[in-house]
Parts: sequence; C-alpha cells; structure tokens
Amino acid sequence: MSNEKKSDIENSLANANNLDNLIAYQKDSVVSKTIIGKKTGTVTLFAFDQGQGLSEHTAPFEAIVVMVDGEAEITVAGNPHLVKKGEMIILPANIPHALQALSPFKMLLTMIKS
Repeated sequence: MSNEKKSDIENSLANANNLDNLIAYQKDSVVSKTIIGKKTGTVTLFAFDQGQGLSEHTAPFEAIVVMVDGEAEITVAGNPHLVKKGEMIILPANIPHALQALSPFKMLLTMIKS
C-alpha cells in the first residue's frame, strides 16, 4: 500500500510526528481527530479557534490535557486555570470541567478508562 492510500493514523504508527501539524484550525470551529481509540482509553487531538470552547461537563474517566499550541482557560471544579503551550493539566473523573479558547489552541486529550 502506498503512503498516499494510507490513513493519517496508519502513517503515524511507529513514526515521529509533530502534533501541531496533525490538525488544522478552522474558523469559528472546534476540530478533533482521534489518534487512538480503544476500549481502555482514547487519545484525541483538538484544535479550537479563539472564542470556542466546551461547556461544563463531567467524564467518568481520568484525563490529561497537554497543550500543543496557544492558551486556554480550563475550569476544573469551578477553579479556572490558564494553561499554555507546553503545559498540561489533569482532569479528575466525575469532576465538572470546561474549556475556553483565549487564543486559537490545540490540545492532546488522553482519557484513561478504568
């Protein structure tokens, strides 16, 4: 199978990849790309345009957000946190959290199911 016919995920396996280049911003949108989707957990790359966000919600699993680009306000249990490129934050299971893009930002979300 030639590289042109392989999916982005197949091309990523066992290769070094620049996370910033795997997903593009879209005006006034949130874009997501699943990197790994298993019963035991997921790894998803997101790109949020400035002003976009996710309203407060909970998830039944622990998660870690790694900021790939930009900055966001991530609120966990009512406490806002400014998280910037190169930083990470852990989102505890069953605790309300929300995200708001202060600038266009990209994040890698790893959710561990237990």
